[in-house]
Amino acid sequence: MPIMSVAKLNNALDRADRYAPHLRLLMQRHPQVRDHLAAGNLDAALACHTRAADADKPVGEALRDAKGALALAVAIGDLAGLLPLEQVTGLLSDFADLALDRAIKCAITEYRPGADPIGLAAIALGKHGSRELNYSSDIDPILIFEPRALPCRDRDEPVEAAVRIGRRVVELMQARTEHGYVFRIDLRLRPTPEVTPIVMPVEAAISYYESQALAWERAAFIRARACAGDASLGQYFTQALRPFVWRRGLDFGAIREIRSISHRIRDHYAQGQAFGPGFDLKRGRGGIRECEFFAQIHQLIHGGRDPALRVPATMEALDALALAGHIQVEEATTLSEAYRLYRRIEHRLQMVDDQQTHSLPKHEDALDTVAALDGAGDGAALLEMLRPHIMAVSALYDGLDGAAQSALPQQEEGLDIALRAAGFSDPAPARQRIQHWRSGTVRAVRTPAAREALESVLPKLIEGLGHAPDPLLAINQFSTIVERLPSAINLFRLLEARPGLLAMLADILCHAPTLAEQLGQRPAMLDRLIDASAFDPPGSVEDIAGQLRGGETLEDQLDHVRRLVGEMRFALGVQLVSGARDPLDVASGYARIAEAAIQVVTDATLAEYERSHGKIPDGELVILALGRMGGAELTHASDLDLIYLFTGDFTRESDGAKPLGAVHYFNRLSQRVTNGLSVATAAGPLYDIDTRLRPSGSDGPLAVSLDGFARYQSEEAWTWEHMALTRARPVYGSPKARAATQAIIDDVLRRPRDTARLIADAAKMRADMATHKPPKGPLDVKLASGGLVDLEFLTHVTQLRTGAGLTPILAEAISDLAAKGFVSSDMPAAHALLTRMLVAVRLMAPSLAEPPLTTRPVIARACGLADWDSLLAELARTRQSVAREWGRISTTGDEYHAE
Repeated sequence: MPIMSVAKLNNALDRADRYAPHLRLLMQRHPQVRDHLAAGNLDAALACHTRAADADKPVGEALRDAKGALALAVAIGDLAGLLPLEQVTGLLSDFADLALDRAIKCAITEYRPGADPIGLAAIALGKHGSRELNYSSDIDPILIFEPRALPCRDRDEPVEAAVRIGRRVVELMQARTEHGYVFRIDLRLRPTPEVTPIVMPVEAAISYYESQALAWERAAFIRARACAGDASLGQYFTQALRPFVWRRGLDFGAIREIRSISHRIRDHYAQGQAFGPGFDLKRGRGGIRECEFFAQIHQLIHGGRDPALRVPATMEALDALALAGHIQVEEATTLSEAYRLYRRIEHRLQMVDDQQTHSLPKHEDALDTVAALDGAGDGAALLEMLRPHIMAVSALYDGLDGAAQSALPQQEEGLDIALRAAGFSDPAPARQRIQHWRSGTVRAVRTPAAREALESVLPKLIEGLGHAPDPLLAINQFSTIVERLPSAINLFRLLEARPGLLAMLADILCHAPTLAEQLGQRPAMLDRLIDASAFDPPGSVEDIAGQLRGGETLEDQLDHVRRLVGEMRFALGVQLVSGARDPLDVASGYARIAEAAIQVVTDATLAEYERSHGKIPDGELVILALGRMGGAELTHASDLDLIYLFTGDFTRESDGAKPLGAVHYFNRLSQRVTNGLSVATAAGPLYDIDTRLRPSGSDGPLAVSLDGFARYQSEEAWTWEHMALTRARPVYGSPKARAATQAIIDDVLRRPRDTARLIADAAKMRADMATHKPPKGPLDVKLASGGLVDLEFLTHVTQLRTGAGLTPILAEAISDLAAKGFVSSDMPAAHALLTRMLVAVRLMAPSLAEPPLTTRPVIARACGLADWDSLLAELARTRQSVAREWGRISTTGDEYHAE
């Protein structure tokens, strides 16, 4: 041990002897620990408590001796500055685990000698749960038991046995004897402690938390862990409660409740709020509790989506939140430095007389004693050391409330003033909407809690919707959402807690009726926009598939996929409306999400299917995407064109308990995959699936063998089917099966063709389509003359005629054909404009009629044009160019030659 450390330990021993009666008593009781410390051997001093705990003595006595030895060694190491806060609290917390575990095992063995000590577990909460126990902490465990496993006397019911054992555990831990006590135990954090037994059946506890728990209890379980007793039982309980604590769609009432608790604490301990002698370091404004609540509030907001934030310790949580970008690094540093100082001084307060106190002494002499024990000089110096941290933490925590809001005037005149100030040129219609919500006739706002939530958010709501491009449209759309909900509490609280979402909501309500309708059905989707990551482009198909996997049963998996896909598509739509993402990138993102969903749903369906029917030897399912899905460019409203194929011998039979022939096997499997992708569940719909492009169309089987597919394409397929095949892309199957499928496609597409027949067939088909499927509105850039269908036809005819540009990605195909002189050099730009407009219009003007005036510049911006008139002019030029090019190809088939 370095000489400097020896000096520090002896200095700490001297201060403890002079200023801390409790530590002086421990030095007398544990001379061996004192001697090790005096010799500079901190490690040996810390090891003394392990030997004491293992001594051949009654459990209660051994634990008390061990606690005293540890308390002395930790205190002196702390005072000497040789043990960081994390190690101090970790040593105390680990000993609490050990002591509680031995007390449980002893109590069970005493109750039922010879029985295995199983069936009862302790769940640590609070600072014990986060391994942050302070020097004189009590512990707040929840004791649970499994009635089928707990040893029980013949005459006792399991709950009686559990209560007897629980009482003995408490006695072993907290009864004061000549050896002191181990830990004070507070069991009041269990569900409804006034009526429940001190040890609860595990399933009853889980049921309570899933159905009746209060918001503060969810926050408390951020720091919960199984700490003692039956480890498997404890882990089962904490795993079962994970969805209760970490919710993807957060009830922002939890956040509000934590803030409310904090304000009530401030009010209740008002005398301890004024900084100075008597200040409550734990509950006072800017103190320990506010550091902890600051972290927990952000954990509850973001932890449902980011498992890295689910850490129990306060400083670790602050670091994780800063690393993830949810709070500023400077905020985390400010809070952590303050927290570390507060806890250090809190420990000094408790070392003096082993009292569970958190308040600075009111009297000057006592405050000077605490300062001297810490080595901080006198009480005045201690206060000055604390003061800037108190002020900084208080300011950060107050900032969670945002700017103070004045009460919204209740009378019509005052409400009209507020509406005009916010941007409503005619306040009367908006006032009538608000009065309708307040009337009690709207189901979603009928309860007192819902009306209270409405009034709380109303000032922010009026201001946010007032800044919308069309405030009246925005409030009317918002009212439609509210009126469709069973309860609007969560929506109101979400918007109150995250006012930044109001601007996005206003854009959605004004510009994207499809997204507004989805919000009406699932307001929790707005919750996804809390995280900045919601504006990141979707990752690779593999990355997205990894997020989509989850759920123990097939039904759980299908619900999980629908929920996440809905959220991802919603986020992409918001990116498009807000101008954060090019429509071409959005279209690609939609396609990657769909491909990942196909893979995950098919995998889950296949796994369930194989449990009954087994596998076809050497056979597997292949899914071929065509149309916009094959071309990896979807709109928000796109369906998926799919063909199901299978490899192997069609005469083989599956090897499961319920064997099926290969044809029957893969057709039934394909139908189940289709259902998995298309049938609406409790989590909503997924995709519309169109399988009519399969061989023989609706008259053919749903799934055909790869050999049959090759034969059909070679011998029976029509020209339009080969045109469709130019955008075929395998999206499911092993690499080998995909390669075999692609080889068939390549072979078919590269065959020599009768050019005249090809052109005649294509021209007739396009003319028939124009007759039977005319444009649906002035913005139907797909079906209008010179629109996307004409561009696709001219591309596919050229691909089949020349054998060039054979890629399913339409933009790449057109660029290749243009570079080789087969189509006009204007066509790549035409494709980009038409596709951007298709993607934007399908989301923001789904009726394909001209959009509202306020939405037109949003669509123009998405398409890269300055304004609506410029967009229409560029669209007209583009359509003329495409129509001219299609006319040239469909009449002569000549190659393009620049003039």
